[in-house]
Amino acid sequence: MTRLSKHHRRLLAAAAALALGSASGAAFAVDLIAIGSLPGNGSDFSGQSAPLENGQRGDLLGGLGSGLTWAGGSTFLALPDRGPNAVAWNSAVDDTTSYIPRFHTLSLALSATPDTKTGLPFTLTPTLLGTTLLYSRTALAYGGTAGGFGAVPAANGANRFYFSGRSDNFNPATTSADSSDARLDPEGIRLARSGTTVFVSDEYGPYVYQFDRATGARGRVTRLPAELAVARKAAVGSTEISANTSGRVANKGMEGLAISPDGKTLFAMVQSPLIQDGGDGGRYNRILKIDLASGATQQFVYDNYLADKSKTYNSSEILALNEHELLVLERDGKGRGDGSSAVVKRIYKVDLATGSDVSGKSGAATLAPYALTKTLFLDIAAKLGAAGIKATAIPAKLEGIAFGEDIVVDGVTRHTLYVGNDNDFLPTTADGQDNPNQWFVFSFTDADLGGSVFVNQSFAR
Repeated sequence: MTRLSKHHRRLLAAAAALALGSASGAAFAVDLIAIGSLPGNGSDFSGQSAPLENGQRGDLLGGLGSGLTWAGGSTFLALPDRGPNAVAWNSAVDDTTSYIPRFHTLSLALSATPDTKTGLPFTLTPTLLGTTLLYSRTALAYGGTAGGFGAVPAANGANRFYFSGRSDNFNPATTSADSSDARLDPEGIRLARSGTTVFVSDEYGPYVYQFDRATGARGRVTRLPAELAVARKAAVGSTEISANTSGRVANKGMEGLAISPDGKTLFAMVQSPLIQDGGDGGRYNRILKIDLASGATQQFVYDNYLADKSKTYNSSEILALNEHELLVLERDGKGRGDGSSAVVKRIYKVDLATGSDVSGKSGAATLAPYALTKTLFLDIAAKLGAAGIKATAIPAKLEGIAFGEDIVVDGVTRHTLYVGNDNDFLPTTADGQDNPNQWFVFSFTDADLGGSVFVNQSFAR
C-alpha cells in the first residue's frame, strides 16, 4: 500500500480542486492521479512475428485496453480483442486477420513520485511481463481461405488448436452458440479467486470461456441463454445482422465482464441491445448474472439513454463494486484515432438488488419498466479535460477498467481505478501522431461512492 508525503498530498489536492472545478455533471470527487503508456509499435512476447494478412506483424503490441483485470499488487492482465482489422485488406472477412487471441501480463507500477510530464502526483510505469496465446485442446472449426491466405494457424499442433480473429473461422451449419468455432473476439477478462483461471468474454458467440492462466488452454465453457445467439453466422458483420431477427448484434456482442469480490458470480454485458430488443442504437441493454457453481443465469435491464445528450450510447465494460453493485462504462467512439472530439466517456453505478430478472422477456417496450436506475460515478472525459488533455487527444476507445491496490493519502485510504484504451493496433493516428497503449489511474474514497460499500477482489495466491 503506497503512502504519500505532504508534498504529494498538496499535488493531489490541487488535482482534485482542478477536476472538481471543471467536471460538469460529475457526481463524486474521483481524482486523476497518474497516466502511463507503452508504445503502439512495440512487440509482445508471443513469438508470432510473421506478417498477418494485412501486412502488420503478428506480435504487434496493441489493443491492450480492450480488457483489463487486476491480479494483485502491481500485476494486471491486459486483453487485446480479435487483432488488427483497422487496415483494409479484404472486406469479405471484415478485414480481420489470423491474429491469435491472447492476453498479456503487465506490471502497472504506481509510485508516489510526481510525474514531471503530466504534472500528476503519481507516476505510472507500465512493463510487459508476458504473453499467453489462447487455444483449445480439442479441434476447432476453421473457415476457408480469403485472398490466398489459409485460415488455420500455422502454430497448431497435437491437442493445440489456436483461436483466431478471422471472422470466417466458423461452422456454417451451426448457430453462434457452437463453442467449437475457431473465431474468437475477446473483449472482457477477469481473474478467478484462485488466481489460476482467467475468464474471457467473446463477442462472436457470445460466450464466457475459462482459460488456464499459465498455459492459455481453454477449460470450461459457460453456456449463456439461447436468446443471445444468432441462428445464421456470416464473415461480414452487416450480412450477419441482416440475416437474423434475434440474438446479439454482430460486433456488439458480449463486451463487458465482471466478477464478484467473493469469486462466486460473473456479470456479463452485451455492448448493445439484442436484435429483438432494438439492436444497435437501441435503449435497453442486458446485464447477465451468472452463478459459477450452477451455471444459472439472471438477466437485468440497463438503460443506455443519456438525457443530457438525448441519445443512447453503447456500453464497453462493467466492474463489480461488491456482490450486487456494478460500475458500467459508457462511451462514444470519438477522440484520438480519427481526429474527432471525445464527448461521452462515463462510468455509471447500478444496483442489481433493486432490479428484477427479465429472463424470457424481450422487446424494448417490455423491458423498459425493468430498467435499473443509474447514477453517474465518473465523467472520464471531463476529468481528462480538466487535466489539460484536449478532447481530440482523449482515446476514442476507453474500454478496459479494473480496480487496483489501495493507496494511503494523509492517513486516508483511497482506492484506485485503472482505465485502459484500445488503440486498434494502430501505432500512429491518421494524421501521423503517436497512438500508444495508455492507462489512466483514478483514486476515490468510500465517501465518493454515495453510500455503496466497496469490496476489492482478493486472491488465493
